[in-house]
Amino acid sequence: MQINKQITFLGAGSMAEAIIGGLISRNIVSPHSITAANLQDQLRLEYIEETYKVNVQSDRLEAVKEADIIILAMKPKNLHDAIAHIKPVLTNDQLVVSVIAGIPTSLIEEELGAPIPVIRTMPNTSAKVGESASAICRGAYATDAHLATVETLFRAIGSVSLVKEEQMDAVTGVAGSGPAYFYYMIEAMEKAACEAGLSEEQAHELVTQTVVGVGKRLQNTKKSPSELYQEVMSPGGTTEAGIHTLRDHSFQQTVQSAVGKAVHRSKELGQVLSKN
Repeated sequence: MQINKQITFLGAGSMAEAIIGGLISRNIVSPHSITAANLQDQLRLEYIEETYKVNVQSDRLEAVKEADIIILAMKPKNLHDAIAHIKPVLTNDQLVVSVIAGIPTSLIEEELGAPIPVIRTMPNTSAKVGESASAICRGAYATDAHLATVETLFRAIGSVSLVKEEQMDAVTGVAGSGPAYFYYMIEAMEKAACEAGLSEEQAHELVTQTVVGVGKRLQNTKKSPSELYQEVMSPGGTTEAGIHTLRDHSFQQTVQSAVGKAVHRSKELGQVLSKN
């Protein structure tokens, strides 16, 4: 189903690109209905325009004037200046969607200074291949219809969970940052594979397919992760040797700590901006 809305992205970084790529590849929004705006990096805009055939704009006001949906995809520190710049031309008929980590809807509404509907989302960069794990929640002025529109947009690029706003920092630490944790581990696995004698191409193919298989297995079983890794292990076998090494280095505790730090940082971002 194609959505006939004019969508403007304020910010053209990796998250904006991932969403744009996902929406276009799934034919949910046509390229001519999307505008990407970026103030400083003209080369980035040229890349986005050439790659996705969307409209690009270095003037925020021009970018948002005709937009039905405005997606805030800039760095948190740039939020205040961006909203201050565009709010003279915003109307209550437009919908503001934030993909900025850590920023509550109440802060965005305060910055807007008008009853403009706001939806907060946290997708991840797997949106580019239609496999994002996204969460959404709504602000004070957003209706069920607004929520349904955003849910349709983000369901086109993966799964969508409706959550309470107080849960969004946890979503950020787990799903928003999550792909980076896996890529970091995959990098280590590929290096180990090469050290053991495989070529880079062989290592990449084997590790990539292993990750794909794990994801599909998780989606198609009611077994817990613990049951699944024990399924692979046999007493005195190779997997047991590897798992014991991970346990000796407190692997699970390290991952839990990493997620916890990301959640804490998400909360900090909102608190810091709220004080400014």
